[in-house]
Amino acid sequence: MPEFKDEAPQQSSFSEAVTNNVRVEVESEHVPQRVTTNALPLNGQWLFHYTVRITNEGDETVQLISRHWIITHGNGRTEEVQGPGVVGEQPVLAPGESFQYTSRCLLSTPKGSMRGTYQMAAEDGTYFDVEIAPFTLHEVYTVH
Repeated sequence: MPEFKDEAPQQSSFSEAVTNNVRVEVESEHVPQRVTTNALPLNGQWLFHYTVRITNEGDETVQLISRHWIITHGNGRTEEVQGPGVVGEQPVLAPGESFQYTSRCLLSTPKGSMRGTYQMAAEDGTYFDVEIAPFTLHEVYTVH
């Protein structure tokens, strides 16, 4: 994985965190758009995909109930996204099982970051939050 020296040290295009035996790994990538105007993507927005893998490393079955994302654009503007499940699902993970999905994010700048939490439910009915460590979203720069 290449290092990007212009990024804050705690943020990368890959992140990983373990909370209450639930591991969350995220990898992001810029999706170039075909048509640009004045070197900016169409409609002044940059599209990023991110792939999340959630692994239950504990001894109890857990279920993902909801998500809470904090998205920071390169100009400092933040927005929050909350809702039930992920990609229309509330996966149940037995010990050792993983769930992976890919989603997308539109930014008004070529660089930004995301972080957040998943609310999980344990078999005994208790709820707990799982950290999604910060990761950057950045446009792929090409040399001409």
